[in-house]
Amino acid sequence: MDAQLLTLIDLQAFDTRIAALEAEAARLPKQIDALHAALADAKKTLETLKAKADLTKKDLRTKEKDLDVVTAKRAKAEARLWEVKNNTEYSAVLIEIEAIKQEKAKGEEEILTLMELQERLVVEVREAEARFKTREEQARQDEAVIRKTLAAVEAELAVVRAERDSRARELPRPLLADYEKILKARGGVAVAAVTSAAICGGCRVSIRPQAIQELKAARAPMLCESCGRYLYWQDSA
Repeated sequence: MDAQLLTLIDLQAFDTRIAALEAEAARLPKQIDALHAALADAKKTLETLKAKADLTKKDLRTKEKDLDVVTAKRAKAEARLWEVKNNTEYSAVLIEIEAIKQEKAKGEEEILTLMELQERLVVEVREAEARFKTREEQARQDEAVIRKTLAAVEAELAVVRAERDSRARELPRPLLADYEKILKARGGVAVAAVTSAAICGGCRVSIRPQAIQELKAARAPMLCESCGRYLYWQDSA
């Protein structure tokens, strides 16, 4: 096979590998970003739950203070029963006391509801903190694995690029420039195989019989008349 054609085939293999490694090198940091984003969302959920628990605690303290005020107000109203001068005033104080009783009962019910909510939230916060800690540790381990993989990919990429550049120097500059132009225009595939099916491995168009004979002779690089890729003959396994 023509030496330049062999070099083109090798370059295509290098460039295919480089494209795969570059895609992997671009994908892995996104995985790390996704880990950080998921962890941030989990932390935000935990902080929201904590804020709700804190707000419930504050509401409970406020309601308890309000209840103390109502209790004191009832005591004063009951004390006034001994000071009234007639039945009308007595009846008015009794009505006031009854209203205070209802206000107190409502306050006590609200306090009970808040206490139950607070107890539930304390449990939920504790469980959420445990889940977040586990998730945080798992994310740390996953990130370490991804970074190790990324380092390996970048190291291999440097080696393959160096080998590719060394091989590329064996081609005449015009031929190398043409190859790289086709590579860019044809989605990273500038060299395609033709098998006994007699079709271009790049564009799947049939190759003329005369061209097949020239390919088999492999005396010089040949371009596909349809897609413009370099072709080479590949015997079927």
